[in-house]
Amino acid sequence: MLTYVLAGFALSMDAFAVSVSSGVCIAGLTFRYAVRTAFAFGLFQFLMPLAGFAAGSAFSGAIEAWDHWVAFGLLAFVGGKMLLESLQVKDEASCTEEELRKKNVLDPRVLLVLAIATSIDALAVGVSYSLLGAPIWLASGIIGSITFVLCLLGCEFGKRLGARFERGAEVLGGVVLIGIGLKILIEHLLA
Repeated sequence: MLTYVLAGFALSMDAFAVSVSSGVCIAGLTFRYAVRTAFAFGLFQFLMPLAGFAAGSAFSGAIEAWDHWVAFGLLAFVGGKMLLESLQVKDEASCTEEELRKKNVLDPRVLLVLAIATSIDALAVGVSYSLLGAPIWLASGIIGSITFVLCLLGCEFGKRLGARFERGAEVLGGVVLIGIGLKILIEHLLA
């Protein structure tokens, strides 16, 4: 269960960073819009592991002998990608007109694109969970719930505190996912 909670926090860091940035840049981000934003991010973080699990289940029998390597590889890739992205995050949120257009969660189309884009990592984690035989409904529920809460807080943090948390959130998320991948690999190699 702790692994699912840690994965939930790690996977939600992309969406959290976008929420903080939106809170900083979008003056009209009322509580109602913050809830809608958090719901969209949480919903897609819930659905993507389910989709990944279904895809992974379709071919898990064929790769059963090295499934722990695949799970480790996917988690290390996703975690590494998050670490690299953290290096690209600016110290202060970029509120240029172009950046505002890309992060304008008040526009439902932009919110949908952002929700999908920030949850692609969860798809890969869902594949890993299928290879490990993890209880996907519990894992997806935890991931989606944590994402909802953190994104709601992220919008408020952004409005009140600025963009100080973006880089740290990405780094923490990447490190946690790589750590979970290493834990899976070590457990299977020592078993």
